[in-house]
Amino acid sequence: MRYLYVLAALLIGLRPALAQDIEVDVELVLAADVSRSMSPHELEIQRRGYAEAITSTEVMATIGNGMIGRIAVTFMEWAGNDLQNVIVPWTLIDSAEDAQAIADTLTAEFHGNMRRTSISGALTQAASLFDDNGFLGLRRIIDVSGDGPNNSGGPVLPARDAVLAKGIIINGLPLMTTDGFSFRWGIEDLDAYYFNCVIGGPGAFMIPVHDWSEFAEAVRRKLVLEIAGLPIPVEEPVVRRANAYDCMVGEKIWQRNRTIWMEP
Repeated sequence: MRYLYVLAALLIGLRPALAQDIEVDVELVLAADVSRSMSPHELEIQRRGYAEAITSTEVMATIGNGMIGRIAVTFMEWAGNDLQNVIVPWTLIDSAEDAQAIADTLTAEFHGNMRRTSISGALTQAASLFDDNGFLGLRRIIDVSGDGPNNSGGPVLPARDAVLAKGIIINGLPLMTTDGFSFRWGIEDLDAYYFNCVIGGPGAFMIPVHDWSEFAEAVRRKLVLEIAGLPIPVEEPVVRRANAYDCMVGEKIWQRNRTIWMEP
């Protein structure tokens, strides 16, 4: 009986050590847009682009050169306010095998798209993924990609500010490709929208994608900069458009189109 008491005491003493979070250089949420404006072909390009980037020699070298030498990543797809789906749960990357396992999950199957575009909902949900995830990062980053402005859920600015108040950095990948959906629902200056209304935090940046052929390279470059914590210069035209930007432009476009539909 005395032996059991001693064993129990030892196990209780070990419990805090066993539950200790794993230290990493970066905790990174990859939040990818899968709204209705994205075609099945574009959704596949997006998944394969992330898979290609995360397994690239440049990204793996950047991870290895970090202060700790490992990162933690989760991949979430999002659309409308309550439509977010975690495809890859939090995964430690400190080897090429870890990165390849994530890539294999991303390319194993491709799901269809969902309605509406709620960047506010995506940011709120992405921020919650950091809670009790088992990792302790020197930096926490949400990397959000999207092809249009917020038009569902709450306004984007309060959601962004709430995330920033938690010490989380938000970087952006505005998809400025053009098709029938973008002409009706999108905006020409999506880069300015992301600059003024979405990204934020120390060293926050964005990399616009103007053609789908650029996507994988843009993601690769973005991951290298995020993991290394390197600054990136902001394009001057975006800076000039920074004053008094209307961050409710997406909601206004949605309301305008709804009014047209409801006309007799």
